Amino acid sequence: MHELEYPFDSQYIIKKKRSIKRTLLERDIKYVEKKIAVLGGSTTHDIIQVLELFLLNTGIKPTFYESEYAKYWEDVMFDNPELKEFSPDLIYIHTGNRNLNHLPTLQMSKEDVEAGLRADYEHFRVLWEKIGDTYHCPVIQNNFEFPYYRLLGNAEATEYRGSVRYINRLNEMFAEYAQTHQDFYIQDIQYLSACYGLDKWADSHYWHMYKYALAVDAIPTLSYNLANIMKSLFGKNKKAFALDLDNTLWGGIIGDDGVENIEIGPETSMGQVYAEFQSYIKKHKDLGVILNVCSKNEKENAIAGLEHPDSILKPDDFILIKANWEPKSQNLVEAAKQLDLLPESFVFVDDNPAEREIIRAQVPGTAVPEIGSVEDYIRVLDHAGYFEVTTLSEDDAKRNEMYKQNVQRTELAQSFGDYGEYLRSLEMKGTIEGFIPIYLERIAQLSNKSNQFNLTTRRYTRTEIEEIAGDNAYIDLYGKLEDKFGDNGVVSVVIGHKDGETLHMDLWIMSCRVLKRDMEFAMMDELVAKSQAAGIKTIRGYYYPTAKNHMVENFYAQMGFTKVSEDAEGNTEWEFKVEADYQKQNQWIEVNGK
Repeated sequence: MHELEYPFDSQYIIKKKRSIKRTLLERDIKYVEKKIAVLGGSTTHDIIQVLELFLLNTGIKPTFYESEYAKYWEDVMFDNPELKEFSPDLIYIHTGNRNLNHLPTLQMSKEDVEAGLRADYEHFRVLWEKIGDTYHCPVIQNNFEFPYYRLLGNAEATEYRGSVRYINRLNEMFAEYAQTHQDFYIQDIQYLSACYGLDKWADSHYWHMYKYALAVDAIPTLSYNLANIMKSLFGKNKKAFALDLDNTLWGGIIGDDGVENIEIGPETSMGQVYAEFQSYIKKHKDLGVILNVCSKNEKENAIAGLEHPDSILKPDDFILIKANWEPKSQNLVEAAKQLDLLPESFVFVDDNPAEREIIRAQVPGTAVPEIGSVEDYIRVLDHAGYFEVTTLSEDDAKRNEMYKQNVQRTELAQSFGDYGEYLRSLEMKGTIEGFIPIYLERIAQLSNKSNQFNLTTRRYTRTEIEEIAGDNAYIDLYGKLEDKFGDNGVVSVVIGHKDGETLHMDLWIMSCRVLKRDMEFAMMDELVAKSQAAGIKTIRGYYYPTAKNHMVENFYAQMGFTKVSEDAEGNTEWEFKVEADYQKQNQWIEVNGK
């Protein structure tokens, strides 16, 4: 919904939140349903209402538990039965600096300040530990905004009794905890309040009148940022850029002005702005974001512009360069198909408002930011949070290279008349084993990002994956795949829980990058081998249809399962008898050295 995309009108959202919600719920989509507990140190009702809108807009339908005013600590520490019965999928702790009990005063000694700092930290640490022991779900915790006045002036940042210094130190302690604990995330309201403007954010009128820790007009900013963390945790991040060229990556129209006259680089002020934007875009490769060009241009002009000596982005930085005179909507859909992604995985960046409107109308789900003038490009894209980082794996840094290798594989396939010979030529080697610590983060990440090849649509946190890895009641497998072009990393995950002599499949996912290369059969072979070793006689598979996973509707049939039931919504159940004389189906991948 365009009204909920950044940059948005906060007052409009607050005023129209009921009608916006009705419109969102009328959409014909299947939502991911999640239970979210909001534990507040201040009033949270409007925050929840606005947060719900942003989550619905990303395809997440939340059910909320809301603590009573300022009872965030008691609800957890005293085992509120209502919260325990709610059994949240995620807990958000909404606190601000007014919830700190030991901010320094000028009468305090250094020892007093240190004791207060430890006490404030311990107040939250024991809360987080209790949540981990009791609820086993992700936690999002605010850090702290600066105080809205400085009694000591600039010395607040350096004096041991300064509240600014105290909050900086406490925020660093929170950050250290996040670095060393899984499924714990910081919402950086120190940064948010600074961007918004601390004087406006911390308007004390809203505290004294309504016990809001921030101005009401700032609630959409906080809720949008919070929703970005949640959508990342629940697998709703974007994955790729589709970038225009003229007046987007450089100034001017290369076909008219010539490559020597486009604005890029240090010679002009505007050239510097475009260069800074290119540098910002290029850094996304290290996050695993896939870079592509979508431009109405001659291909040779596009390449010439990217090969300009002052261009930060070079042709090799892009997986696909769609530079032609076809409609950009067509090019974007074709790019998605070539990359085995959904169009909604893309962020379309174009200075032309007409092109943006066409994409919105013809490629629904694609993010189309109103980027403004070139000086605003970075701010708009950065604040929009399309690629919010909650985990960062080694595979992310290599993703662009993996997709580039995939393009090479596709080109090779087209040179073969026989597909089997093509697969043989890839010289594929697979590793398929039970979960091991080094890959737990990637396994959890893959479970949350996989939408098309995902039979049950289950999502797992890192903590849940870790628990499964150590539990003999499960059969768990990860699959890695390498070939002569490079390492694809962890591309498939299987989880099944044992029930006597039956194994129930909880999760079967695979990256579409390795589709139709026998990896699905290799995983099936290893699953049967593990089942035989565990005395499993029957494997039961489940398929739950979504708008995105139709490609695996008949997957179990291809693996040799028999359909045993189907309901009116298309949910199916399948059965596979584990026989001693099972014949392996994988033909082309050397698995675990065999």
